[in-house]
Amino acid sequence: MNRIIAFLFLMTFCSCDFIEKKKVYSNDILEEELQAFNWNDVDEYPTFESCDTSLDNANKKVCFENTLRQILNENLAKYKIIVSEEIHDTIQLKITIDSKGVFVINDIVSHEVTQEEIPQLDSLLRKSLDALPKIYPAIKRSQQVKIQFSLPVIIIIN
Repeated sequence: MNRIIAFLFLMTFCSCDFIEKKKVYSNDILEEELQAFNWNDVDEYPTFESCDTSLDNANKKVCFENTLRQILNENLAKYKIIVSEEIHDTIQLKITIDSKGVFVINDIVSHEVTQEEIPQLDSLLRKSLDALPKIYPAIKRSQQVKIQFSLPVIIIIN
């Protein structure tokens, strides 16, 4: 009798459902990864060669943006811009850097007064950023990726 009870007890815990292996489909894994994936952030921001590779991601971003602003300021300083009234504006440069490191200004957003006072501002900004040093693209999961961001540039002309 004890043997029969032990046998039934053993069979209950070793049923077919317990032994059966669960199948995992690659589409299910992909779907789960895509849900957990943060599309709005990258592992490494784009960088210039002059930015130290030992910097963490936040400092690389700051170095990249500061280098862009420095190049922009140096190139804009070459032009004599004459205005009839003072300008204090923050211009937003909408920028794309593709997976090969190609830099493109998609849009330039500024106040109407700034556009009226400096109608050639868009072309001056684009010319100022034409000859950039080599840009290393953003990286997400060990892959070079395209990134879009906005770079605020403060314009003060007295």
